[in-house]
Amino acid sequence: MKVAIVSNHAKKSKEVAAELMRLLANAQIPINQEQPTVVITVGGDGTLLSAFHKYHHLIDDVRFIGVHTGHLGFYTDWRDYELGLLVSSLQEDQGQSVSYPLLDVQLTFNDGTASEVQTVLNEATIRNTVRTMVAKVAIKDDCFEMYRGDGLSVSTPTGSTAYSKSLGGAVVHPRVNALQLNEIASINNRVYRSLGSPMIIAPDEWITIELKQDDHYQLHLDHYVRQYRNLCSLKLALSQKRIHFVSYRHTHFWSRVNDAFIGTVKDDD
Repeated sequence: MKVAIVSNHAKKSKEVAAELMRLLANAQIPINQEQPTVVITVGGDGTLLSAFHKYHHLIDDVRFIGVHTGHLGFYTDWRDYELGLLVSSLQEDQGQSVSYPLLDVQLTFNDGTASEVQTVLNEATIRNTVRTMVAKVAIKDDCFEMYRGDGLSVSTPTGSTAYSKSLGGAVVHPRVNALQLNEIASINNRVYRSLGSPMIIAPDEWITIELKQDDHYQLHLDHYVRQYRNLCSLKLALSQKRIHFVSYRHTHFWSRVNDAFIGTVKDDD
């Protein structure tokens, strides 16, 4: 086992990361920031997103652990005061893990060239930054609708509790191998019409978004933002790769959802 530590810049997170480093050294667990087999993040879900993109090239060989130093996150199972228990669990590690789906995104440009496939953990969102976005949406290469509105967002099951939820999307259990397509402020009237509802896409299907060329587009891949003038289309599909989390203990998904969005439920009778 080789461990890498990724921390955000908050004072508390840096202190926790330093203590974790000390405990790992005492336990003679090697630190390797370049070729780890376990990545421990200290912070919140944003820190884990950053770590995923940093080590995505090792995705088949690395497992993730999240230590949260603030509010409970969907990717962080451990609290900052449980470092001793975490290190003891690492010493007894037997390779146990749980895996979740990822999203592959491929861009095609006006000159016909295609980008390398880019893999995201939460969602990919495309917007027109200067005017109403016009796009043809196809499912498995069959035209489904002509969309007009602010943009389109495709999320993974774990991403369904993030931006997708704020768009009115369904919360999807991460064991469901599916993607979700959400429209952003779509135009629906007697002239222009699209579905206007979230769509759950099966694992053997893919989404193609064909864009009006030579326009201004903003693409969000998780928390990274890119600007394009020469973007022609996007192909989005469930990735063959998956992210793996160490499962010494794993908080029930619906318990996470309740804690994040609802809280304690009182019996009104």
